[in-house]
Amino acid sequence: MAIQVGERLPQVTFRVMTPDGPVAKTTDDLFKGRKVVLVAVPGAFTPTCHRNHLPGYVQRAEEIKSKGVDSILVTAVNDVFVMDAWSKAAGADGIEFLSDGNGDFAKAIKLTMDGSGFGLGLRSQRYSMVVEDGVVKAINVEDTPSKAQVSGAENILKDL
Repeated sequence: MAIQVGERLPQVTFRVMTPDGPVAKTTDDLFKGRKVVLVAVPGAFTPTCHRNHLPGYVQRAEEIKSKGVDSILVTAVNDVFVMDAWSKAAGADGIEFLSDGNGDFAKAIKLTMDGSGFGLGLRSQRYSMVVEDGVVKAINVEDTPSKAQVSGAENILKDL
């Protein structure tokens, strides 16, 4: 069963890009003592992710943060270099992009999807969640990867 409201996020290591290059950050580094909106997508630069899902978070980042959110994090089963390029291409200043390159986080929370039919392999399902001090407070999982409705910025604002 996938992670549920009230459960603590598992300990994994993500990769994030810094001015000095890729750096490892753990779940605790990113979530401990903080209120965070976590957004997951099947793949950087893929049509629904790039045109429909991420733009709402970029456009409404300040509004989301005004609700007491310390950080907006976007994760995908992509390498740190692709996530960095996507962040820049999307103009996503103020949003941190997390590489879950091996899908360790997606597997640990049981929110993976098989994108093999499209040559993508194992990927994360599309979802959004509100996490406070490492505990899931709200989660919105899409029923199909080509939709970005229940996991969009509009809905996450209702959860805040």
